[in-house]
Amino acid sequence: MKICYLDAFSGISGDMTVGALIDAGADHGALVNILESLGTEAKFQVEKVSRRGMAASKFHVKAGEANGHRHLKDILELIDKSAAPGGVKQNAAAVFQRLGEAEAKVHGIPLAKVHFHEVGAVDSICDIVGACAGFHLLGVDAIYSSPLNVGSGTVNTEHGVLPVPAPATAELLTGKPIYSRGPALELTTPTGAAIAATLAKDFGPLPPMRISSTGYGAGDKDFPDHANVLRVLIGESTDARESTTVAVLEANIDDSSPQVLGYAMERLLEAGALDVTLEYVLMKKNRPGTLVRVIAKPEDRETLAQLMFAETSTLGLRIYSAERRVQARRILEVETPHGQVRIKISTDGSFAPEYDDCRKLALASGIPLKQILAEANLAYLKDIR
Repeated sequence: MKICYLDAFSGISGDMTVGALIDAGADHGALVNILESLGTEAKFQVEKVSRRGMAASKFHVKAGEANGHRHLKDILELIDKSAAPGGVKQNAAAVFQRLGEAEAKVHGIPLAKVHFHEVGAVDSICDIVGACAGFHLLGVDAIYSSPLNVGSGTVNTEHGVLPVPAPATAELLTGKPIYSRGPALELTTPTGAAIAATLAKDFGPLPPMRISSTGYGAGDKDFPDHANVLRVLIGESTDARESTTVAVLEANIDDSSPQVLGYAMERLLEAGALDVTLEYVLMKKNRPGTLVRVIAKPEDRETLAQLMFAETSTLGLRIYSAERRVQARRILEVETPHGQVRIKISTDGSFAPEYDDCRKLALASGIPLKQILAEANLAYLKDIR
């Protein structure tokens, strides 16, 4: 699977994202053709610049007199009528939908009445569509992001001077890891936040990958203390002997019965949890309780969180990212007196029969599970001699 990692150590904006993707190898001509099909009459330029000695691409949109306020409906129609590929249209529409919902909540008005001010201007429409086009042209299947550096201080907007992160940015990044470092100004814009929040599968450390290209998209200013660029890393995801990021969901529960917790464990595993454990703990006020810990793929985090709330009595969860180390493994099928069993074999020679296969044979034959496991191990050892 081809993945893109957004390394937002100096924040993220729409133009930085487009510049970085072009810098990483997205076809500039094809991307411009998609943007021109929007019919905005805007002109586009990619300029090679330096940020603290780092070569980067600066993406410019020259919108002329076309800037103005637009409603979400107008923007979605503009995108839908363009010649962009279906996936680009879908992603761009999703980004604007997310952005519109954030603006509506911040201003306390219906979504249909939201005016998109700065983010609805032609340059930002082109930035969002351009970013989605860049991911498409690079063949990216999944996007991941680092925690976002949002900056600090204040920012001038059409609503006056606002604190950083701007209200819409803060709303978009609710539940996402952010921090503040560097100069006192806005580093992550609402447009950039919307792209990352909508399209990134997870936020955290660099996932295991084999890098094929990197790109640097320049911000407007050149800071004295760090390169003001967004870095993107493009490559193939890998699993063997490398670290992977997982989501860990935990809750301490002292008022659920064993039957309820056992059923919750079954439901969580059926819903895609990588592992679920129940651990005895002594809680506050000397209450005996159970620590429920779920290990999940990042993309399953929200689904499993909602399932934990539904199937247990907990009113809160701890959710954090963790590093998981895995070894490369292969599967070999062996024949036992009672049927076939898959054997998992790691690169260091360790092996183990697949439990589900052995359980199925034990139930079908009436033979004890421990005997099926022993026969599978023996069959494998005979196989490799």
